[in-house]
Amino acid sequence: MRFVIQRVTKGEVRIEEKTIGKIGKGFVVLIGVSGSDTKETADKMIKKMLGLRIFEDEQGKTNLSLDSVKGELLLISQFTLYANCKKGNRPSFIEAGAPDMASEMYEYVIAKCKEQVPVVERGEFGADMKVSLVNDGPFTIILDSES
Repeated sequence: MRFVIQRVTKGEVRIEEKTIGKIGKGFVVLIGVSGSDTKETADKMIKKMLGLRIFEDEQGKTNLSLDSVKGELLLISQFTLYANCKKGNRPSFIEAGAPDMASEMYEYVIAKCKEQVPVVERGEFGADMKVSLVNDGPFTIILDSES
């Protein structure tokens, strides 16, 4: 499983000009699911993400977690995080989870995050989405369950 976590001052996801998810200060998270991911994998990734101390404290040090700043989450599925570009110029997505399994894992991540974070917005699995955000910093962290 891969999470691309962007610290933002705001984020939004739209489908066909309609906003389906919108947050203020928090994380916009792109979520990629591989064929070997499990709920245990997701639990570890969620725990790590929610524990990240990447918001600034009063001294300007990145020392505060999402919870400490009452941050919000916008979770977006993105199978292209498992693009393999080793051969040729056309990416292969063979490492990405099958759609049914990946959708189930995405829904699981959303549900688990909602247990701990008051505001959790989401994209739509498999849809053509337009994501906009203001990256704060910029600050982007990549979590990979394989590393």
